[in-house]
Amino acid sequence: MPEQTAELNEIKHISIPVEGMTCASCVARVEKSISKIEGISNVAVNFATEKASFDINTSVADISKIKEAVEDEGYKIDLSYLDVKKHSSKNSIESEERSEYEKELKEDFIFAAILSIPILILNMGSMWKGFYNLIPLSSEEINKILLILTTPVVFIPGKRFFIIFWQNLKHFSADMNSLVAIGTGSAYIFSVLITLFPKLFSSNTITQHVYFDTTVVIITLILMGRWLESRAKSKTGSAIKKLLDLKPQNVIVKRNGIESEIKIDELLPGDIVIVKPGGKIPADGIIRNGYSTIDEAMITGESIPVEKSINSKVTGGTINKTGSFEFEVTALGENSVLGQIIKMVESAQGSKAPIQQLADKAAAVFVPVIILIAVITFLGWMLFGTSSGLNTALINFVAVLIIACPCALGLATPTAIIVGTGKGAQKGILLRNSESLEQAHKLTTIIFDKTGTITTGKPVFSSVITSGVSEKDFIGMVASLEQRSEHPAAHAIVNYARQQNIKLIDPGNFDSLTGLGLKGKVNGKELLIGNSSLMNNNSIDINLFKEKANELSGEGKTVIFAAINKTLTGLISIEDPVKENAAESIKKIKAMKIKTVMLTGDNRSTAEYVAKKTGIEEFKSELLPEEKINAVKDYQQNKNIVAMVGDGINDAPALAQSNIGIALGTGTDVAIETGDIIIISGDLEGVVNAIKLSRRTIRTIKQNLFWAFIYNIIGVPLAALGMLNPMFAAFAMSFSSVSVVSNSLRLKRIRL
Repeated sequence: MPEQTAELNEIKHISIPVEGMTCASCVARVEKSISKIEGISNVAVNFATEKASFDINTSVADISKIKEAVEDEGYKIDLSYLDVKKHSSKNSIESEERSEYEKELKEDFIFAAILSIPILILNMGSMWKGFYNLIPLSSEEINKILLILTTPVVFIPGKRFFIIFWQNLKHFSADMNSLVAIGTGSAYIFSVLITLFPKLFSSNTITQHVYFDTTVVIITLILMGRWLESRAKSKTGSAIKKLLDLKPQNVIVKRNGIESEIKIDELLPGDIVIVKPGGKIPADGIIRNGYSTIDEAMITGESIPVEKSINSKVTGGTINKTGSFEFEVTALGENSVLGQIIKMVESAQGSKAPIQQLADKAAAVFVPVIILIAVITFLGWMLFGTSSGLNTALINFVAVLIIACPCALGLATPTAIIVGTGKGAQKGILLRNSESLEQAHKLTTIIFDKTGTITTGKPVFSSVITSGVSEKDFIGMVASLEQRSEHPAAHAIVNYARQQNIKLIDPGNFDSLTGLGLKGKVNGKELLIGNSSLMNNNSIDINLFKEKANELSGEGKTVIFAAINKTLTGLISIEDPVKENAAESIKKIKAMKIKTVMLTGDNRSTAEYVAKKTGIEEFKSELLPEEKINAVKDYQQNKNIVAMVGDGINDAPALAQSNIGIALGTGTDVAIETGDIIIISGDLEGVVNAIKLSRRTIRTIKQNLFWAFIYNIIGVPLAALGMLNPMFAAFAMSFSSVSVVSNSLRLKRIRL
């Protein structure tokens, strides 16, 4: 057993950038190359983020083997990325690399576009008979000028396609670059041969055309498409950048009583940080001096500032509003709430949704199939075409290669996932993986825990009834015993006693009776405090308060009986208020045609009251934790897709059993490790928004996949039949990728 544990501890999850991926077929090749290495599992390569993520057993696999395997396929992995510990540094590296790539694409596009203009004028002008009257040049001389102008475009901005094509060829593989290289290369070489060796193709009946304009325009349009695509892709990941930008660059600390300004990287746990009005809070911590209100919107999605005082927790990345305070640093970097949020968002954005499987399967065979169709097209037009068979065959061959859109297929799902998860993070909705985002739109039943989910989870004292003793003395005795208990109801009673300035004394012989209550001695008197079962077990008659107890239970209040020296002396009611917007949130969920259910360990009358007040359709009461799991299973067996909503701690087993576990947390107490979806604010409106987000994201993915497939389904046959000019094909191909990314970016504008 210890050996097994040691082996499990050696498994690490790694996410690392992959350079050189240009279309969806690249993704399949990189995944395959990494997956075949022993000790590697759960491989997922994301075309939109240009990253590979996987689990590696370091006792079996060496990261250098992954580098070799990926480079053997013609791609690169930068291992130096793993040495960078901090998210901010990683983000800086990625941002610089993407900016450099965009700059390079832009420069290449402008260079190609400048030369394309005179090439188009000359090439198209030469088709007009009057053109030669304006320019005293022969067609052969014009062709040579076109060759001089075209060659720099092919070998400077266009070289990227041919370099990757050659690398692919050495590995007997092909991708989008191969299609572009074969298409433009064929048109270019054919035109060069006509220009330099015209007698090889000339005859009395056929005049061969050059296709320099086709070559340069295709390269120019594809470069333009990739530049626009890169710009759009950088916008999809802006959510993480916004989260990273929440931290200030410098902070003011008090060390040995001396204030000084330091860089955030120099901050240490235990440091006392001074935060002034309007300042960003640099790390998680506890306020030691001062009072303020803090805007936690970027972390929780809640727009109303939260009041904070001494011993209140603060979260890194939130913004101080009015006051000034000092806090002690408790967590930094990846250990902080913000760090964990960023890590979770990155993980979700790098994962693959099941809906992407169709696109992956198509992409794996896409390029070879397109090349085969292009060859068949060429041979068909050569054998059965018109008298100018070679010209027509070549132009249709190029059109088929260029119209193919594997990039759009590769971008359809991940770009929508990236934008969707980013939007969720900004609203305090964290998704553990893209599968949970996809599953959420299929939900048929949502099961809610009661305490801390439907209700606030913070019981408050409601009322007291006594017999034979004053209320003050009664509360004093009960609270003295309850102060030893950790139960939320005990805290409510003790807090009330302190508010009333009632003096508490240390109890004797304290004993906590699980599921029943407490017993002990206060001032020499024996106390029993708890539910009716505790009273019955000790033969204490509760008829004196039974009617009132039933009335209070019917109002959703928890009734606590108290007996002194075996005689019922009083009754205390505790209320766990229903969250303000619970009823409205349940109404919205029911409007989505999702069944609502509540599970609770409380008694039936309390459960019935809460269900009726909030509009929940079904409820089950007096359940133990293991019985909640069985209740979830019952709904699943009836072919329901079930989400369990709980506080993420006590409801962990039921959350794990459900199809989607939705954990509610509050501020820095959020249970990051529990649940598939985490609502940081603890607000039920977050559940509504998570479902909305899922539905809109999946709808966007389906739209993207539809357009990605339709481009190819319509475009490839049209090109093969000679109904599509290669230059228009290049524009359509570039536009397909840009349109898919732009459609995904629309998710940023949805209102949650």
